[in-house]
Amino acid sequence: MAKFIIQGGHKLEGEISIGGMKNAATPILAATLLTDEECVISNLPRIADVERMLEIFKSLGSQIEWRDEHTVAIKNRDLNLASLDNKLVKSMRSSILLWGPMLARFHQVTTPEPGGCIIGARPIDAHLEALEKLGARVEKQGNDYLITAEQLVGATLYPVFSVTATENALMAAVTAKGTTEIHIAAAEPHVQDLGRFLIAMGAKIEGLGTHTIKITGVEKLGGARHHLIADAIEAMTYAVAAVITHGDLKIKNIQPEDLELVVLKLREIGVDLEVGVDYIHIKPSYHLKAFKLQTLPYPGFPTDLQAVFGILATQCEGTTLIHETLYENRFNYVNELVKMGANAIIADPHRVVVNGPTPLYGQEMKSFDLRAGATLIIAGLVAQGETIINEAEIVDRGYEKIEERLTALGADIKRTE
Repeated sequence: MAKFIIQGGHKLEGEISIGGMKNAATPILAATLLTDEECVISNLPRIADVERMLEIFKSLGSQIEWRDEHTVAIKNRDLNLASLDNKLVKSMRSSILLWGPMLARFHQVTTPEPGGCIIGARPIDAHLEALEKLGARVEKQGNDYLITAEQLVGATLYPVFSVTATENALMAAVTAKGTTEIHIAAAEPHVQDLGRFLIAMGAKIEGLGTHTIKITGVEKLGGARHHLIADAIEAMTYAVAAVITHGDLKIKNIQPEDLELVVLKLREIGVDLEVGVDYIHIKPSYHLKAFKLQTLPYPGFPTDLQAVFGILATQCEGTTLIHETLYENRFNYVNELVKMGANAIIADPHRVVVNGPTPLYGQEMKSFDLRAGATLIIAGLVAQGETIINEAEIVDRGYEKIEERLTALGADIKRTE
């Protein structure tokens, strides 16, 4: 097990370039299974979830070549489905994204139910229902799912804003016979990015970025090149870290249009910032104001930033109310903040009240999930004294070399094994 050791009290200053989006990387890697031709993905983050997904591909027999540090070439030819590493599949939630493309290309898939962070119930019913409506047959065999389909046929689907179910439906439908309409579809930027990659492969898709997507099935997809969008969650994690340490940080290589609501919230709180064509500049900000926040499907406030704004609330004047509408276990980090001196109460599984500002003091803590881990790192940056965060490898799932990148900005953070 790894741990982060942080000495608080240092401002973040300088510039940082944001990498490719974690939540776009895994579905786009999964989509390469739809063809036996070479696909080249650039701006791919070197994070644990990406490395684990590629290990799953290697277990199938995929040919994988890193062209440079963040560009990978994948050729999925002559795969052996029986050699799928089920242990790896069970270790990550996003492995569920294998279902759609494997069913579309190979007409069957057998996997255990995926695992992932413990942030609350994430039922797979929407995935199974979408695949069944497209013509698949689903059988539960012990702890495994056997999903088969001689021919997928277009249908009208209702994933009800589920991001991964929308992505699975997209990948399954692109070679289905006829037309598929996905109603109440997720519209997140990474769903749109997957759609653009599928179109580059030869798919016919209309309505990306809306809640109604139309797919006209094609006979076959080919290889394609794709540059991943920037990770908006990573960008805002560093932004809040700069705000809370009264730092001066320019965050580059981003798409500000994906962050409009979050930027509005920061301005409402009193953050002094500048937005450019491809950057956000966080300037030293003081006298921050309490706020109300409710997570919602895109274009609402992203659930992946709820915890990050929870630590920000501890340094804001007044009472903040945060309403987490999507997951019931995403307030695990709050009790850790209370240990550090935060004045926060979990009202129920979906609401927390934070009163501030309060000084924070270093403690030894645990990373409960990816975003909670990043949040506790931010807490350590502003806390007095030493903070130790155990199970640091959980943060590696979504942040590339976070301790090195923070150190380059002036933080005092070390990683020990």
